Amino acid sequence: MLLSRYRRLLAEFVRMPRVRVDLMLDRAAANDPFFDRVVRDYYRQAMARRPLFPLVRRKSHGVALCQLPETFDRYYARLDGSARRNHRKALREGCDVTRIRFNDHLDAVRDVRMSTNLRQGRPMPAHYLSGIVLPICDPTSHSRHHDFPYFGVFADGTLIGYAACLVAGEYCHIEHILGHAGHLGTSAVPMLIIGMAEELYRSYPQVKYYAYGTYFGGTETMRRFKRKFGFVPHRVNWQLGERRPERRWTGPPSAVQV
Repeated sequence: MLLSRYRRLLAEFVRMPRVRVDLMLDRAAANDPFFDRVVRDYYRQAMARRPLFPLVRRKSHGVALCQLPETFDRYYARLDGSARRNHRKALREGCDVTRIRFNDHLDAVRDVRMSTNLRQGRPMPAHYLSGIVLPICDPTSHSRHHDFPYFGVFADGTLIGYAACLVAGEYCHIEHILGHAGHLGTSAVPMLIIGMAEELYRSYPQVKYYAYGTYFGGTETMRRFKRKFGFVPHRVNWQLGERRPERRWTGPPSAVQV
């Protein structure tokens, strides 16, 4: 059984599709400088060499990525049947996903973080279990091309899960996602993943690639979980995007830049 698992992993590695992902740094010049820094930092992390394999970039092989089709309906239809059942169950439970202001939900975030000491067999970080949740100071984005939105899933008005995403040009990466251990039966995390994808179609139509970490470094349980939402391993050619030096940040514009 172990041998067959390794064979499957090898086959998945060999079959990885190649994609070119443009982070569109040039579109960040008219936004708050925070987003220029975030995009550059992500690009540097993605292009960094692996200590044990210096010929391999840190995020060039095995990015757990879903190539988004033209419409949300087509995306939903491509999901594994179990993912759609999770989503329908959450809807029956009265759950809904919405974008949130993180600082308005610090107490609820604390409850989510402290709801269990272990996740996926690993202990939660000590600062999560301390009960201290620090507010964030991220600026508001004034462009659909770069953002760092937070989302929450609610049941009867109570936050039972939350997530944060980096939107960078053609790319959206789930930076952090967590559900309340006491509400696992409501499928809060699957609801969040699908709800955020739906928001990409509404608010960030330039996003072509939806990602959730790396694929091969996790457990088989986690790989199976990612696969059912369409996150499969890819080889990625990262493009930072050309900077247009004549454009400079002059403060928030009166309307959204598109």
